[in-house]
Formats: sequence, C-alpha cells, structure tokens
Amino acid sequence: MTVVTIHYAKTNLSRLLAEVEAGGEVVIARGKTPIGRLVPVSPTPSKRVFGSMRGQIAVDETFFEPLPDDELALWEGDTV
Repeated sequence: MTVVTIHYAKTNLSRLLAEVEAGGEVVIARGKTPIGRLVPVSPTPSKRVFGSMRGQIAVDETFFEPLPDDELALWEGDTV
C-alpha cells in the first residue's frame, strides 16, 4: 500500500492509477492524515442464467403440500 499527499496524487494520477490497475492500493493523505483510498474496481458479477441448476436439484411432490401449522407460524412471525 502506497501513501501519498493530495498534491502528489494530483500531479501523478496516471502513475497511481497504473499501480491500482496492477492490484495495488493507494491511500491519499492530507498531511499525515489519510482521507481517501484508490482501489481496483471489483468485477461485475455475471448474470444469472435460468436453468443453470437443472439436473442438480430435485423437488418432489411434498414440496407443494401446505406447511404444518407450527412451521407456518414461524414464517409468519407468530408465536407457536
């Protein structure tokens, strides 16, 4: 992790961004007090694909049966 002053960051922004692109982290300080951080942007998560779990999960007929009253009460926030 590199710590730089605001003046240095303004003067060398391209160099600091290259360091961040390479996986580094840069802290920008006002004097000796850290005030901000340059870090790499996390990659965007991939989009969900419908049916991607096909064949890996099985649902039998009991899935569609009503819940027992005590369990239903827990889902609805009631006390049993």
